Amino acid sequence: MKKILVTGGAGFIGSHLCDTLVEKGNKVMCMDNFATGHTYHISHLLKKKNFKLIKHDVIKHFFIRGRIDQIYHLASRASPVDYQKFPTSTALSNSIGTYNLVKLALKKKATLLFTSTSEAYGEPKEHPQKESYWGNVNPVGVRSCYDESKRFGEALLMAFHREMNADVKIVRIFNTYGPRLRPGDGRVVSNFIRQALTDEPITIYGDGKQTRSFCYVNDMIRGLMMMMESNYVGPKNLGNPREYTILELAKTIKKLTGSKSKFIFKKMPEDDPTKRQPDISKARELLGWKPEIELKDGLKRTIEWFKILPLIKNHNNNHDY
Repeated sequence: MKKILVTGGAGFIGSHLCDTLVEKGNKVMCMDNFATGHTYHISHLLKKKNFKLIKHDVIKHFFIRGRIDQIYHLASRASPVDYQKFPTSTALSNSIGTYNLVKLALKKKATLLFTSTSEAYGEPKEHPQKESYWGNVNPVGVRSCYDESKRFGEALLMAFHREMNADVKIVRIFNTYGPRLRPGDGRVVSNFIRQALTDEPITIYGDGKQTRSFCYVNDMIRGLMMMMESNYVGPKNLGNPREYTILELAKTIKKLTGSKSKFIFKKMPEDDPTKRQPDISKARELLGWKPEIELKDGLKRTIEWFKILPLIKNHNNNHDY
């Protein structure tokens, strides 16, 4: 049994990770300030002896008694709507929060895995994106609170690794979707599904020719855990290399939901990347990882989740369902 800390453990990806870690018999501590996480995601875990909830913000000082073997750092707003509304806390989660966690990891002799982002590549001039690509990011743009703080988090961990031999691992997560996405979080999959299920117009920004690569959450969890158990520092790309246009995604979701929604086109948001596709050669060769869930299958499961949300017809943009 390992003792594992998951920050952001009540969030979308974090709660799925907690599920799997608990199921495998580990003792899991979930730390979350519930800025975007939700108790509904982890309510089924609260009665389990090997699960503990810690309501705390990683930005603030904390200490955990006893042994810790592994730390997964997922505590950050990841939706453009969220982090542009709360840029300061987003930037601090990935900087001061990461600093607090690497200090804890050193003290406990624990392994720290940091979930960075494909946003580190910005508006890429290399396609698909390899880990060796340095990126093309606007350091003062509206998205910089997220992508630049993730880049800083990577740099900080590499500095601790080189100077103090901190046991760290870095992954760059590409677009991930699945059950427990919030209806009003502003991400493209949740936006399209919510609009399709309520027969609202499906909003497409730009001409819809911009691309993304969508990885189902179960595949992502498997990749995170394989990286944690590996001997590699990273960074390693984790995502689905299959590339889709936004318009293709919208048409697929409309068909799967049987929606009567029409498509409307609006101006592209500032600094929104026009293409995104991971090169996962390193993850394939070194971790033995690749995505297994096809987009249509993953979308069907995600749509079923959205159908059970009690406020789907009266959604709002905060973290409540």
